[in-house]
Amino acid sequence: MDCALISIGDELLIGQTVNTNAAWLGEQLNLLGYKVVAGVVIPDDENAILNALDELSIKADLIIITGGLGPTKDDITKHTLCDYFDTKLERNLVIEQQIVDYFNSRQLPILQTNKDQALIPSACELLPNSRGTASGMWFEKDKKIFISLPGVPYEMKGIISEIVIPKLLKKSNNDHILIHKTIRTHGMGESFLAEVIKDWEDKLSHDEIKLAYLPSPGIVKLRLSLLGKNQKTINLKLEEHIQYLKKIIPNQIYGYEDDTMEGVVGQLLSEKNETVATAESCTGGAVAKMITSVSGSSAYFEGSIISYSNQIKINQLQVEEKTLNEYGAVSQQVVEQMAIGVRRNLNTEYGLATSGIAGPTGGTAEKPVGTIWIATAGPNGVKSKKLNLGYSRERNIHVTSLSVLNMLRLELLQN
Repeated sequence: MDCALISIGDELLIGQTVNTNAAWLGEQLNLLGYKVVAGVVIPDDENAILNALDELSIKADLIIITGGLGPTKDDITKHTLCDYFDTKLERNLVIEQQIVDYFNSRQLPILQTNKDQALIPSACELLPNSRGTASGMWFEKDKKIFISLPGVPYEMKGIISEIVIPKLLKKSNNDHILIHKTIRTHGMGESFLAEVIKDWEDKLSHDEIKLAYLPSPGIVKLRLSLLGKNQKTINLKLEEHIQYLKKIIPNQIYGYEDDTMEGVVGQLLSEKNETVATAESCTGGAVAKMITSVSGSSAYFEGSIISYSNQIKINQLQVEEKTLNEYGAVSQQVVEQMAIGVRRNLNTEYGLATSGIAGPTGGTAEKPVGTIWIATAGPNGVKSKKLNLGYSRERNIHVTSLSVLNMLRLELLQN
């Protein structure tokens, strides 16, 4: 089934709100085996909505609209849909009572505009919203399906997951299923990774498996997709190729599907009943933030020393002043002493350290912006690595944090 997405909202066009709905919907439709052929972002304007419906209904069998269903005057989607489908609004007393109950349960005043959200086009099939007050709507015209949903992501996702997807699956009667497997890698850029695994990629095409490279700062996701009739057979074939890839790039694969680097490291620390602490200079606490974003991280994370100045490095981490004077804060010698110092002072099995020039200013000819040193100290000694990154401060901090956590991951796997 070919699909199209219409995102309504002036706030989307001016960049005030990021259009995460379209990205999420595209992913969900793709997982169902549907093809998204078009997507548009339009203002809260009747003509824009009508034109988009006309244009996209030519290209697609399923059109999903998000936004414009709120209680304010600029939310005109329902009225416009009434014009498009030649119908009228009717008050749904059940929905109205649900809206009243919603406000009463939160001890909030209710206005007539809130109650008017129970006005629903009579030609649609109602899609109840269990997470808010704006109902979704399902229309059919000329063998096309039109679905209108609230723009609030939490509410939209609820209606899609609870009602729309089961209804679409039942209606489609498609005996083919599309299965995706995602492999998460760190440590190789997209082009270099493609060169290393090119023979493996050739084998995928023989089995009609599609490969997509999905790069982001510090990470390249490899998404395998295979269409077939038997779920077990598809999974076995995909897993066979994944196991072969693990032999080619064993150190680069850190997880699958929704795994995160910090989650994988946390699981390894938990399994081994070991602890970690961080000494951070250029990352300013970003590594500690990643670690503590995982629920239960207090079991293995003791704390962090953000040693931004040289004096803190000396006083809190026992970095030798002569080492700082001779080699500078951004050096292998200093970052290794930082890792050793935080491990000793916080009494953990492992210590992580970062020191570098995150940018965009502060670089020199000898140490340009993006020069970063990272280190791990543990039961088997200390290891360090130099990173040569770019000029984006945010990207440098993120990639550095990923890289030092990956160093710890590899260390944990070897011990």
